[in-house]
Amino acid sequence: MGGLPAVPAIRLSAFYLAFFGVLGVLSPYWGPYLKAQGFDAAAIGTLIALMHGTKIIAPNLWGWVADHTGHRIRVIRLASIGALICFSGVFAAGGSFAAMAAVMIAFSFFWHAAMPQFEANTMNHLTGQTHRYPRIRLWGTVGFMASVLVVGEGIDRVGVGVVPVVLVGLFAALSLVSLSVPQAGQASDSADGQGLLAVLRQPQVFGLLIACFLLQASHGPFYAFYSIYLQSHGYSATAIGLLWSIGLIAEIGVFLLMPRWLPRFGPRRLLTVAMLLGVVRWLLVARFPEVAATQGFAQLLHAATYGVYHAAAISLIHRYFTGGLQGRGQALYSSMTFGAGVSLGSFVAGSLWDSAGGAQTFYLAAGLAAVASMVAFSVVPARDRLYAARA
Repeated sequence: MGGLPAVPAIRLSAFYLAFFGVLGVLSPYWGPYLKAQGFDAAAIGTLIALMHGTKIIAPNLWGWVADHTGHRIRVIRLASIGALICFSGVFAAGGSFAAMAAVMIAFSFFWHAAMPQFEANTMNHLTGQTHRYPRIRLWGTVGFMASVLVVGEGIDRVGVGVVPVVLVGLFAALSLVSLSVPQAGQASDSADGQGLLAVLRQPQVFGLLIACFLLQASHGPFYAFYSIYLQSHGYSATAIGLLWSIGLIAEIGVFLLMPRWLPRFGPRRLLTVAMLLGVVRWLLVARFPEVAATQGFAQLLHAATYGVYHAAAISLIHRYFTGGLQGRGQALYSSMTFGAGVSLGSFVAGSLWDSAGGAQTFYLAAGLAAVASMVAFSVVPARDRLYAARA
C-alpha cells in the first residue's frame, strides 16, 4: 500500500468514541430521564421524535455548507461546540414540555450536523484503504458500551439525575477532540444540485435509501421506549445497561469481520439478512419481555441490525455519492434514515404505546423491518464490482 496517505486513526477513533459515548447515554436513558421529569408516553415519543427529526434538515443544510466551502472540519467543530452550549439548557428546562422541546431542537440541530461530515472526512482520509473503516468505527461502539454500563450503574446508585450531567461532560469531550482532527483532501470532481438529482434518480440509490428508512423506522420504538419497556417488566437500570451492552460487544466483532464480509458476500446479501434478523429481533422483544435470556439474544442481533447494516450501507453511500457530493450524500443518508426514519418510528410508538401496548408496537416494528428487507433485496445490485477492488 505504498504511496497511500497516512491516516490519523487515533484521532478519528477518539471522535467516534466520544460521539457514540453521547449516544450511549441518550439511547437507553433519555426516555427514563424524561419519564422521571413527569412526561407521559406521548410527550416522550414527541420529544424524542423532535430530537431525531432535526436530522431531516440539519445534516443536509450543513452538508451543503461543507461541500460548497470545502471547510468540512470547521463544520464538525462548530456542530460539536454548538451542541454542547445548547444542551446545557436542559438544566433549566425541568418538566416544561415547551422548554425541553426547545432544547431538543436546538442541540440536535448542531449535533446531527457532525457525524455525516465526519464520516465523509474519515472516508476521504481512507482513500484507497476504505476497508480500514470498520476498525476505526468500532471505537464508537466501545464508547457507546462504556456509557451504557457506567451510566446504568450510576443511575442505580445516585438516580437518573446523573444523565444530563454525564451528557454535558461527553459533549465537552467531543468538542475538544474535534479540535484535534485534521481535514482530509477531497476528490476534485465537481458536482452540483443537478448531479445530486441524477444520483438520486438511480433506482439502486433511491431504493437503498427507502430500505434504510424503513429499517430505522422500525428502530424508533426501540430507541424511545425499550428501556421503559424493560423497566415495566422489573429490570433495574444496571440490568438494562447490561442488555444494551450485549449487542454492542457483538457489534465490535462484526466491525472487525466486515472488511472480509463485504467483498465476500456483497452488500445486497448482507443488507437483506441484517434486515430479516431485524424482524426476528423485534418479534422476540415483543413476545418475551420477561425472559432475560431471550432479551439478551435479541440484543445480540443488534450486531446485524446496526453493525452489518451500517457498514454495508455507508460503504455504498460513499461509492454512489462522489467528489463534491460526498457531504450531501452522507447527510442525505443520515437524514432519511436516522432522522426521518427514527423520528417517525418514535412518534408513532409514542402515539400507540399507552393505547395498544408495548408488545403490539414492537410487532409493528417487525413488519417494517420485513418490508425493508424486501426492498433491499429488490433494488441493491447482487454483485458490486467496486468491492472487488477493496477501494
